[in-house]
Amino acid sequence: MKIAGLDIGGATTDLAVVEFSASGDIKNIRVDYEYLPMWMEKENLGNVIKNMLGSDFNDLDAMGVSMTAELVDAYATKREGVLDIVKKTRELTSIQMGFVGQEGVMDHREVLAKPLEVAAANWIATAPLAAMISPDCILVDTGSTTTDIIPIKDGQECARGRSDLERLATGELVYTGLLRTNVATLVDRVPLQDIWVRVASELFAITADVHVILENIGENEYSCPTPDGSGESRKECMQRMARVICSDLDVLTEEEVEELASYVYQKQLERVAEALLEVAESNDLEEVVVTGLGMNQVGREAANLLGLKVTGMDELLTMEECIAAPAVGTALLMEEFLRSKIFNENI
Repeated sequence: MKIAGLDIGGATTDLAVVEFSASGDIKNIRVDYEYLPMWMEKENLGNVIKNMLGSDFNDLDAMGVSMTAELVDAYATKREGVLDIVKKTRELTSIQMGFVGQEGVMDHREVLAKPLEVAAANWIATAPLAAMISPDCILVDTGSTTTDIIPIKDGQECARGRSDLERLATGELVYTGLLRTNVATLVDRVPLQDIWVRVASELFAITADVHVILENIGENEYSCPTPDGSGESRKECMQRMARVICSDLDVLTEEEVEELASYVYQKQLERVAEALLEVAESNDLEEVVVTGLGMNQVGREAANLLGLKVTGMDELLTMEECIAAPAVGTALLMEEFLRSKIFNENI
């Protein structure tokens, strides 16, 4: 059986095509992901999915879908977003399809009745993967835009928050990621030589610039648009970073810009660590499993700040599969859903 798992985010759509044996064992996993700004290009979703599926499209037995893109401002409400994404994915194919909700996989009719159940529920798909590594841990999944911090006990997720709103309150969601976070949202001021300088509240630089400057990522990993429309080279990242304090490379030295980036990076780690500590203390957990695009640059380093034990999901998946972990988890949940459905029909 071949099942596609889709994780449709606001900025990136991830795909995992998982091939299962008759007994449910994983035979093969293929992952892909493509930048798709849903706030501007939601009508292109179907084409992007088809392009990523390629030759697998006609061989699929089922498709599972998780999403966070319902939050983009192209939709007036999350309900509208969920229903539109469901419609667009269902128009692609007539094969069996399920949608990841807060209590597991839902079929089309259930989603129409309770659309908010599937809003931003992709972390539900990733938690079982972390539980395979440790039944008592905190999953930290850092993507391009956000970081999920999900407590797991006895092999089951036990997040106090269910919606994004609730998880922002509990520390289980932090709106900072490896690439797309506006630097001005992380700091109010930065050190320069022996003074403190307030930052400009403009979209001059993002965390992708910070991580390229610090060589945490390569220029080829800068996979989202740059704030000024120019390139992704280290020098261009430095130019953007200098603008954060209304300056440029004629005024600032390379070393000074590196110090600015280092300070911003430290503040990003502290922001994630603060929320991680809240989740760890409220759930009495001391082990962290990290995954996602920024698993090592953000998740691991934030856990290290707190002295917590850290394990990478790359002990279970490849590094590429870790980037698309919610899509992989969605395919696995869909396979379990179908197996359970067949079992119940045979009783």
